[in-house]
Amino acid sequence: MIVVFGSLGVDLVTNVSHIPHPGETVLCEGYFMVPGGKGANQAVSAARAGSKTAIIGSRGNDGFADLALSIMREAGVDVSAVAPVEKPTCVALITVDEKAENAIVVASGANQSTRAGQLEKSSLGKGDIVLLQREIRDSENFAAIKIAKERGARVVFNVAPAGPVPEDMLRLIDDLVVNEHEALTVAKAAGIETSDPEEAARLINQRYGCAGIVTLGAEGVVGWIDGVRRSAPALKVTPVDTTAAGDSFTGAYAAALDQGLGFSLALARGAASGSLACTRPGAQTSIPMKAEIDDALKDYAV
Repeated sequence: MIVVFGSLGVDLVTNVSHIPHPGETVLCEGYFMVPGGKGANQAVSAARAGSKTAIIGSRGNDGFADLALSIMREAGVDVSAVAPVEKPTCVALITVDEKAENAIVVASGANQSTRAGQLEKSSLGKGDIVLLQREIRDSENFAAIKIAKERGARVVFNVAPAGPVPEDMLRLIDDLVVNEHEALTVAKAAGIETSDPEEAARLINQRYGCAGIVTLGAEGVVGWIDGVRRSAPALKVTPVDTTAAGDSFTGAYAAALDQGLGFSLALARGAASGSLACTRPGAQTSIPMKAEIDDALKDYAV
């Protein structure tokens, strides 16, 4: 089973001619709202990729809460451990201009109330996977990692958004998932001097023992495990919207591990899921089903 310990919320998206400057008002035709949050996105990805999945998090007692949970419920994610709190449900205010550039403000709200104690109360045990990101408090993430390891669970930590990870946490993590920028941020904070994201992943694997996985967009993914390099290509697709591609990768990667498919095939399934997500607009709405990943990889040989 996969237990996601992380964020959820609602994305409020506007399309404008240009992103407003300070003091400027820009009019647009309308807006749309969709479920979001990296934790929720990854939970949907893992569930759609075929694994039993639950999420532990927080939501407000407001009109956004049901929308934030809606697609997870449709995907079969167990949302019973999402706690109602006094703070409002997280909302991300996203402005996208005609060049597809964006400006985002995340009002974290309820996500900042998520506590490791919620994970401690769960039935988490040996053989389970705990999947984390960085949209809740670092202190709670790090406490949750310790609980997961004490229970014998595997820890997959997607360090997104980028930030430092203490060395004692790097020694507890089983799988570190980062993009190119995040890889260099984690490495620099750990005293590893390199400008090459793949080298950063290799040295993190060498020094701390966790698998170092770097997503490279259209170039696919590279992973270092036990000092050995593995890689998987991205699918050849025409991108429409790259939103949630990284989350789609991470959830499908964790699902493959959960299903006992091994490191190399997990990289391939994650890369396929992330690629397919780029062919559709939106975040959770773009994440593919297991059958689609299977079909995309029917001729793939590890």
